[in-house]
Amino acid sequence: MKPAEVTHFTMVFPGEDMSVKPEDFIATEVGETKEIIIAWGHPYEHVLFDCPENLQVHVRKPDGTTLELTPTETTIQGHKAYKVSYTVDQKGDSLIYVRLVAPEHGLIDYTKTFIHCGLEQWKGWDADVGQEVEVIPYTRPYGMEEGFVFSGKALYNGQELSNATVEVEKYHQKERAEEIVSEAEEKYPYDPPMMYTRVTKTNSDGDFSYTLDEPGIWYVGATKEVEVGYPRRGVFQLPILEEFPTSSESGSSTTGQLAGVSSTLVYSAIGVAIIALIIAIVAVRKK
Repeated sequence: MKPAEVTHFTMVFPGEDMSVKPEDFIATEVGETKEIIIAWGHPYEHVLFDCPENLQVHVRKPDGTTLELTPTETTIQGHKAYKVSYTVDQKGDSLIYVRLVAPEHGLIDYTKTFIHCGLEQWKGWDADVGQEVEVIPYTRPYGMEEGFVFSGKALYNGQELSNATVEVEKYHQKERAEEIVSEAEEKYPYDPPMMYTRVTKTNSDGDFSYTLDEPGIWYVGATKEVEVGYPRRGVFQLPILEEFPTSSESGSSTTGQLAGVSSTLVYSAIGVAIIALIIAIVAVRKK
């Protein structure tokens, strides 16, 4: 079986459209309804294709119960996509997971993401939902800033998936994608896609880690090659926040601290000079 076209990903966006942002993965209160878009394509280059029809969508709630969601067909940027609706009814982390079969691309794709709800209700994000190939995060997938390391374990039928290829790719909005793809093609003409899809591997225990160095939506997927049938890939999709506090804020704070130190030194010097002057005047009068 030939390797899958690995740059295709199942994109699961809880923000109603393709202009997804990290805040879309947060439900501010119980009872909030999320309209989730499911699209198929290349996240980095923002190239979409018609989404395959063979897909299943489920959610694992924070208490461990599961619910099947019924996708309905829609159109995104001229291509077939799907959408589902989910109302958050518990605090904690609801895991949305999708199974998609793409015969024309030679791949069975298992994608998982989350919706978080509740102050310090950090439960459920590392649950095993029973996908054939699945990424179990070691790192909580929210509250992560650019430059943080995402680590996890890849499983195949519940067992460690060792020595497997792990693809890491960032999603871009259409305008930005066109700009950076053009730049990559100009700067790295010998192999532009090496800049699109980053690659690492799992170790003998199925563990891996990778630094996600930019804010935005990221895909981390481990692939199991099989002797018969399509390769299977398990993907975890997560948002990465901008640096906090930002460099400008840190810089302002540092500048303020330095200014305070400088002022203290100036006043100290003036004080020493005044004392020296007084001592000199007294000495002259004694003479």
